[in-house]
Formats: sequence, C-alpha cells, structure tokens
Amino acid sequence: MTEPDRADAEVLSRGDAPGDGPRRPRVRTRVRPRVRDGGRDGVRGGVPLPLLLPALVGLAFLLLPLFALLVRAPWRGLPRLLTSTEVWQALQLSLVCATAATGVSLVLGVPLAWLLARTDFPGRGLVRALVTLPLVLPPVVGGVALLLALGRNGVVGQWLDAWFGITLPFTTTGVVVAEAFVAMPFLVISVEGTLRAADPRYEEAAATLGASRFTAFRRVTLPLIAPGIAAGAVLAWARALGEFGATITFAGNFPGRTQTMPLAVYLALQSDPDAAIALSLVLLVVSIAVLAGLRDRWMTGAS
Repeated sequence: MTEPDRADAEVLSRGDAPGDGPRRPRVRTRVRPRVRDGGRDGVRGGVPLPLLLPALVGLAFLLLPLFALLVRAPWRGLPRLLTSTEVWQALQLSLVCATAATGVSLVLGVPLAWLLARTDFPGRGLVRALVTLPLVLPPVVGGVALLLALGRNGVVGQWLDAWFGITLPFTTTGVVVAEAFVAMPFLVISVEGTLRAADPRYEEAAATLGASRFTAFRRVTLPLIAPGIAAGAVLAWARALGEFGATITFAGNFPGRTQTMPLAVYLALQSDPDAAIALSLVLLVVSIAVLAGLRDRWMTGAS
C-alpha cells in the first residue's frame, strides 16, 4: 500500500479512545480507483489498435451493401415502381400473409411457450430443441419438409386432400403455412424467456384465491408477459415478411397468388432491376422499423 492510500485508510478507521479528550469527527474520504495505462496497444481509456481496425472493417462490411442500395435506388421513378400492379400485388400479398402467419404463431406459439416455461415433463429439452430447429434449418429444407408432410402425397397432406379436399401447396394458404413454420420459433423463444423472467408467485396467489390454471393464465400471466408477446409477434411478422426459401419451395412463385415481396425481388432482378431495388427498399424500411420498435426492449436492456 502506498503512503497516500495508507493515510486514507488511517483517516477512515481512526477514532478516539475514551479518555483521550474530546472526540474528533470522523472524516470519510473516498479513495478513487486508479486507472492503469492502456499500454502500447492503446491510449488511456482508448481502444487497442488490433481491435479497432477489425471492428471498423466489420462495420464497413455490414453497412456498405445497404449504402450501395441507397445510392443506386431509382428515387425519381420510385413512386411509379411502387404503384405498379405487380409490385402492389406482391406487397399486398406479403402483408396479408405475414399478418396471418403471425396470427397462427400467436395462437399456437404462446401456449407452446407456456408449456416449455411452466411445466416439467420428460423430454422437455428435446422438445425445445425441436421447436428452435427451424431457426437453424435452411429454409429450402424446411420447404421440402413441408412438401413431404402437407403435399398431396405427403404424410398428412394426402389425408387432407382425400377427406376434406384441402390442398395446401402452391396456394396462398400454403404461403401462410410456410411463413408460420419459419416464424413461430422467434415468438416461442421470446415468450418463453419472458415467462421465465416473470414471477410465478402471482399465478400461485391467483390459484390460492380459487382461480383455475387457465383463468390465472388469462387474467394474470398474459398481462405480465404482454411486452414479450408483442416483441415476439413483431419478430415473427418481420421474419414471415422476409421469408423466401420455404415459400418458393412449398408454395411456388405465382403472381397474385403466392408471389410475395422476396419472390418478386428475385424475379424482378432478371427483368426489371429498378423494381427489385424498389421492393428491397421497402423491406429495408420494414426491417429498420422493427429494430426501432424493439430498441427499448433489447438494446437498452443490453447496454
């Protein structure tokens, strides 16, 4: 301990013994932590150069494509492109299908998240892994799996066609199914995390007052986890809006029926690049809006 630090410690711990005269007031001095130099790799409180350069390169790598999209955008012809019949059909179909897929995810995903968070059953870890599998599964593989399960000759699809006359592939309903398949895990993960963070004693108190478990879930749990449900729904909607691989594999690419905005971008790149850029700008704006909506929940909480 250095001399100034020893002196500060003596000031903090010093007291007068009885009989030594009047007691002197104790002086409290805060010892400030010493900041060490950054060394040769950086200045005091700065960023080391070996970390700064890769960070700047990574930032440029992520921002450069977006900057190029903005620079090459046909701003003068943008109103004409966005109001064309093909673009408007793709935009309208995307919004409707993404919203419907989010609704399906809410109806099925919230109970599934509650089951994973609030109940204990054999194989829960395996079920959670299977639920999150679409997050890492290539979307095209997901489309093939949906086709084998719900197609006309699929494991379940053949019975749907024979008994009820329901055919899902290459229909607008098939688009909703494909988007819900890839989007629902985002909602389940968000809601399950919120449920695990919520205090279960409120539900227990409702049960002691005579409420059934479903009533406690409806009247107590849902209001508690509403922010998590909203965040998960926004994520699921954005993921459904940008879905490409599973949609084109399971539902095809038919204008006005199954051609969503990502599919329209892919098709327009071959014939009308300006229309492809215009649609890409719309998707970019939606993505920025989603990040802005979730900023207070994620970015602020992580800072």
